Amino acid sequence: MAKKLFVGGLSWNTTEENLRKAFEEFGEVTEAKTILDRETGRSRGFGFVTFADSEAADAAVAKMNGNQLDGRTIRVNEANEPEPRGERRGGRREFGGGGGRNRY
Repeated sequence: MAKKLFVGGLSWNTTEENLRKAFEEFGEVTEAKTILDRETGRSRGFGFVTFADSEAADAAVAKMNGNQLDGRTIRVNEANEPEPRGERRGGRREFGGGGGRNRY
């Protein structure tokens, strides 16, 4: 079964290709993704690696967590699945207590 890993502490110079190559020694990598800032296009310093096999992913966590990649010490652990977003409520948010100008 596939397993996704979170990789934090990446160098801004780490590419998806570098990330894939670093983790392929542990097994089949189905996806390697570095996360980029929407406005600047620059790396945000973290990414994800998905393995086809969970045992390969576990081996990668054991060997790669705390090791160096492109001159930076990286953190590697199992990725948490994002929680589904709740329904958005329309209208204005009420904060209470006022703020800004006081009106008499």
